[in-house]
Amino acid sequence: MSYTLERIASLVGAHLWGSETVEVRWILTDSRSLCFPEDTLFFALESRRNDGHRYIPELYRRGVRSFVVSRLPEDMTSCPDANFLQVVSPLKALQRLAERHREAFDIPVVGITGSNGKTVVKEWLYQLLSPEKNVTRSPRSYNSQIGVPLSVWNLDERSEVGLFEAGISEPGEMEALQSVIQPTIGVFTCLGDAHQENFTSYEQKCLEKLKLFKDAKVLVYDMDDTRVAGCVNRSAFKGEYFAWSRQRRDVPLYIASVEKREAETVVSYIYKGKEAACSIPFIDEASLANSVSCLAVCLHLGMSPETIAARMAVLEPVAMRLEVKEGRSGCTLINDSYNSDYNSLDIALDFMNRRPDCAGRKRTLILSDIEQAGGAPEDLYGRVARLVAMRGVEKFIGVGPCLSAVQGLFGMEACFYRSTDELLGSGVLDTLHDEVILIKGARSFRFDVLTEHLALKVHETTLEVNLNAVVDNLNYYRSFMKPETKMVCMVKASAYGAGAVEIAKTLQDHQVDYLAVAVADEGVDLRKAGITANIMIMNPEMSSFPTLFEYDLEPEVYSFRLLEALIHEAEKEGVTHFPIHVKLDTGMHRLGFDPEKDMPLLVERLKRQSAVIPRSVFSHFVGSDSDDFDAFSARQYELFLKGSAQLQQAYSHKILRHICNSAGIEHFPDRHLEMVRLGLGLYGINSRNNEILHNISTLKTTILQIHEVPKEDTVGYSRKGRLTRDSRIAALPIGYADGLDRKLGCGRAYCLVNGRRAPYVGNICMDVCMIDVTDIDCREGDTAIIFGDDLPVTVLSDAVGTIPYEILTGVSARVKRVYYQD
Repeated sequence: MSYTLERIASLVGAHLWGSETVEVRWILTDSRSLCFPEDTLFFALESRRNDGHRYIPELYRRGVRSFVVSRLPEDMTSCPDANFLQVVSPLKALQRLAERHREAFDIPVVGITGSNGKTVVKEWLYQLLSPEKNVTRSPRSYNSQIGVPLSVWNLDERSEVGLFEAGISEPGEMEALQSVIQPTIGVFTCLGDAHQENFTSYEQKCLEKLKLFKDAKVLVYDMDDTRVAGCVNRSAFKGEYFAWSRQRRDVPLYIASVEKREAETVVSYIYKGKEAACSIPFIDEASLANSVSCLAVCLHLGMSPETIAARMAVLEPVAMRLEVKEGRSGCTLINDSYNSDYNSLDIALDFMNRRPDCAGRKRTLILSDIEQAGGAPEDLYGRVARLVAMRGVEKFIGVGPCLSAVQGLFGMEACFYRSTDELLGSGVLDTLHDEVILIKGARSFRFDVLTEHLALKVHETTLEVNLNAVVDNLNYYRSFMKPETKMVCMVKASAYGAGAVEIAKTLQDHQVDYLAVAVADEGVDLRKAGITANIMIMNPEMSSFPTLFEYDLEPEVYSFRLLEALIHEAEKEGVTHFPIHVKLDTGMHRLGFDPEKDMPLLVERLKRQSAVIPRSVFSHFVGSDSDDFDAFSARQYELFLKGSAQLQQAYSHKILRHICNSAGIEHFPDRHLEMVRLGLGLYGINSRNNEILHNISTLKTTILQIHEVPKEDTVGYSRKGRLTRDSRIAALPIGYADGLDRKLGCGRAYCLVNGRRAPYVGNICMDVCMIDVTDIDCREGDTAIIFGDDLPVTVLSDAVGTIPYEILTGVSARVKRVYYQD
């Protein structure tokens, strides 16, 4: 659907500067996601750390002509053909436009909220409803103040059902989302701990979430959750209560029995006095609750129990992430082989194009037929072809009878196959070389076999890294900072084991001011991977100075010897005003200039030359993670202020000061100065309160073999694994060469298998370890979690008497890193 600027101005109360008749179809809030500039309306959103108005000149050069702004450009002549809709708040205007757009559709709209399960319920409802309805849904986890209006904007004349998530993190946020979604059917999934720190009680959080449903006609919820049920009765909801329960018969949907089998759960239920049953291919409690919520919605919409049962039986797990993997022949794989629709295709293509390693490499898309109800194939695939071309895809591989029938629509290098097996048999996958490949397909096409074929064969032990969790942790620490305060993010030691390149790409995307690594080689790797952010080298070696100049890597300088060598090399190379970061020793007594004795001589030496210039001056708190050292921290801070002031007095430009590390950002908000340094906190470890951060990495492996071992036998080298009973012993392909500390063996620690603790038995070997799974229902090929969400890395570090840094950085390079984002 398109809107004229005149109509949009009327809908959002904007003052229009420019043409009234220009039509727009696309909404843009992130300049990096531009696709169809001539039909795009850009909202210049403002936040504590960014301002969309900064990107107007760039977008104008790229062809965008329509903008929603809170202030007009100072030089209007620089964009003479631009149209501006001036409003007080571009965000509120975005929400208002989506609200008015939503009002144009008289269709069932399901609004979904809760602490967990929102995306799963939404995606399962899509699987259940889309075979016969044209369903418009939130892309991935678009449930925020910005994501919700962008999702609702996707409603068009083809939409028959809407499925939208709504997520809040603090009071007062849901009202705007309710106005945009205007759900006719509400689903409350569950109440948990997420974002609890921003609410006074669970009841307050629940009541805030329930505001989404104040005008809904029906509300689906779990009556057995007494906290939720109590809040529903106290909420503003006045519609039909569609409660479900496993305990009470006097509810619309009574779950009469639940039978868990080996790989499925059979649910028997009573609805409107009639008994029926369905099975789901999952056995965990969360999946059971989510599937019953979906069952309730389907019953309310009039779907027959027989149809529900048939579709429930083939529900697919929800992949809420894009995975990046190393491929064969120098390729990079972006795996999204779990669903296929137009909106998620656009998001996946945008993700591919944002990657720095995409620059200069061929962009290849492998796409299956898009499975959705309604509409002419020529119309759908015509839109797909235009999108693919605009997103810069150079090679297109289409799979499925529908794509094969419309191959003339695709003008780039293209080939088509009627099935996945036909593509595999063609040999074309083996010709791909040094390309960025997006694999995007509906589940029925089994594109996972394509990913398996193209992936570089790796060790079965992997470290999964959640890039969304990295961003969440970054934003947690930013919440303590003033907007103008800058941030250095530590990505040394391969980003504490997580992989420096991918972490750096994510941080660069989120506008961090500096990245910091230990040695020049680490910085070079980042530059070669396309990282353009400022990079600080914390431990520069004198032999690396030419490399610093070549790759624009800014060294820490902590001694006169290092400073003299750097000045000499810079003067020899003809380098002037090269930025350095001056280290002061205020009490760590590791590296640094003495802030009292050395400052006069340091200032005098710096002022006598022009080869280098101080960009920042910094020091380290010794004990910001403990209240016991507050007095010492105060002395350090005063010493640092005095030393840094002497340096600043010698220069007219502003020299950035930083002394706060992760713990200091929280503990000393009045000592942030111009910049702070975020290290371990970025990776999910908080020495003051570890409950509030997100784990970012999961080290996992698979069971190779299971032995039945009698109690009189032993396990492993030197017969250290002594048994007290007949036992089932599983072997895992991970050992101390992978970073699994030998001190964890002999029962000192455990891993998780199917959610249960499996202690290590005997000594940890170089490549293998053994665990006791006697009391665990498991088989060969099952996953074992070494550390992750449910087994914090601190459990391992405590078990061997070390610190989390050592465990994280100890994960070997031979362990494959797999990155994903929701």
